[in-house]
Amino acid sequence: MNTITTTYIALGSNQGDKLTLLKEAIHEIYRTVGDVTQVSKVYKTPAWGFEGEDFLNAVIEVKTRCSAKITLEKLLAIELQLGRTRLNTEGYQARTIDLDILLYGEEVVNTKSLSIPHPKLSERNFVLYPLADLVPSLVHPTLNQSISNLVSASPDDSPIEAITEQLQPRTAEFRQVNYLTIEGNIGSGKTSLVEMIAEDFNGKLILERFKDNPFLPKFYEDQSRFAFPLEMSFLADRHQQLMDDISQLDLFSDFAISDYNPNKSLIFSKVTLQEDEYALYKKIFAIMYSEVPKPDVYVYLYQNVDRLLRNIKKRGRDYEQNISPEYLKNIHDGYLNFFNSQNKIDVKIIDISDLDFVANREDYLFLINKISEINSKVSG
Repeated sequence: MNTITTTYIALGSNQGDKLTLLKEAIHEIYRTVGDVTQVSKVYKTPAWGFEGEDFLNAVIEVKTRCSAKITLEKLLAIELQLGRTRLNTEGYQARTIDLDILLYGEEVVNTKSLSIPHPKLSERNFVLYPLADLVPSLVHPTLNQSISNLVSASPDDSPIEAITEQLQPRTAEFRQVNYLTIEGNIGSGKTSLVEMIAEDFNGKLILERFKDNPFLPKFYEDQSRFAFPLEMSFLADRHQQLMDDISQLDLFSDFAISDYNPNKSLIFSKVTLQEDEYALYKKIFAIMYSEVPKPDVYVYLYQNVDRLLRNIKKRGRDYEQNISPEYLKNIHDGYLNFFNSQNKIDVKIIDISDLDFVANREDYLFLINKISEINSKVSG
């Protein structure tokens, strides 16, 4: 999963309903690139390098998980969607919308299709002024001067005027509960989703510590021999982690979110253990988890087996590569049987077989909206 990077994008328009086009561009950037967290004033400037109508210009701050290259591709697609036509002629042209990456974190990029920082940044008031509205003290990564100093030293003497109309930021919303669990089969993407939600909405992240379990690789080699020690080690570790993390919630977090629920121990052990082993395991589970806090909302991410196998292969953990389709189906059936047998657990199942919320922000926004709807019904 990519980390979040702050990028600054310049918006300009000198054709059509300019202000509306800027608003539509912000909406599309929010939908496909990332949260638009800050927006500058809107400035009117004359056309640069050609005869044409005045431009309306602004700069936005965007928090994105897209790389600089992918961000550029998405901006070009938005330009095309909003009616920009690029002519094969030299020089500047009138355009419905112009979207340029000014800065992308502290990265310096010089390729045939992309230059970051924007090479004309320090020479154009129509990007310097709005950028200074947002981050006057930000230091240019190659010029080593603050944006406010670059404004003062700008060679551009063309007129620039702030207009009264304003643009608004656009950020994702997520209705929270105190404790949310997102579950799923092996390879369903549950861990990636909870990491993204926790990062975006200040959640206390509680992740299953499967990587530290010495029995897991052995189990995939010889399930009958190592099933019981594996399930017992998971049982003990999950109990300790949940008691430590949920019973003492971080005062600086708005809510807790985990990629597993204690009941997962019963679901997997029902599939992996012999009948007498499971009976013993269930007794121990009941004793250990009687006082563990329960999630307010429990979401189960469903993906079909073919998609799960592709995900498992893609993430490349050696000990998982021999997992069979039958095992994954048994785990899924185990979840469903458990859900159906419980009357105190309200589980919401979301089919994500056709979604890729890591690569596609639209899918991610769809998912957090779906989960927020569930949260609303619970808290309401």
